Amino acid sequence: MEIIVDYLLIPLVSIAIAELGDKTQISIVLLSSRTKKHLQFLFGIILAFLIVDGIAIAAGSWITTIIPHGILKLASGIIFIFFGLLLVSQKEDHEKNVKAIKNVFLTGFSLILLTEWGDKTQIAAALFATKYNAVLVLLGTVIALSILSAIAIFFGKVISEKVNEKTINKTAGILFIIMGILFFLT
Repeated sequence: MEIIVDYLLIPLVSIAIAELGDKTQISIVLLSSRTKKHLQFLFGIILAFLIVDGIAIAAGSWITTIIPHGILKLASGIIFIFFGLLLVSQKEDHEKNVKAIKNVFLTGFSLILLTEWGDKTQIAAALFATKYNAVLVLLGTVIALSILSAIAIFFGKVISEKVNEKTINKTAGILFIIMGILFFLT
């Protein structure tokens, strides 16, 4: 029993600490501030983490050996800049903004699925799976990322209640563009 707890807790705590304040969490806060369907958004995020980290754990760090890290970073940077430009270019019309994220499940799923390949937590999960039971590593990883995502969504909800929508859109867009540019520089 102690081994099972260790195999679950070590990845859970390590992944949670590594992901704190990460671009993913910032993105989740920003996007969750633009919707009222927080549970659907969370489920999309969790499913994407399950797929991305599940593949990483199943294949070790195989994906990063097949697709060069530079290409993964370039694709992630482009996706963040694209999301940022969409947010910055939106008008103040609330109905139009709601349509922009009409399917919040798909938005959360896409964000994570497309930007997390080669991320430090994905690689860490893959490495943990070489030492610990892969199912427990996946469970610990998904629990950690789900808890952090739920907290980020809560903060996004709080922000949306206190800050004007136009300010949220412009700020989120600019931050996404900056994060995208940072992918090219790091």
